Amino acid sequence: MKQIAFFLIALFVASAFAQEKPAAKEEATKPEPVKEAAKPAPTKSAAKKGPRRWNEDARHCLERTSNTEVIKCAEEYL
Repeated sequence: MKQIAFFLIALFVASAFAQEKPAAKEEATKPEPVKEAAKPAPTKSAAKKGPRRWNEDARHCLERTSNTEVIKCAEEYL
């Protein structure tokens, strides 16, 4: 049993060393800078970064008069 385990470990180690290493020149090259046009435009919710309130109680929003006001109030808790 020990011989089989030793053989499997040796086979695994040999296969790890047999893999080709990446060339040193490829690692030294700098990646191309990201163009400004490729970045997504910031959204409205990204502009209002604040602490997440998803674990707080938002039932007070239900006392608002219209559905639109309720939704706007509740969006702060998402």
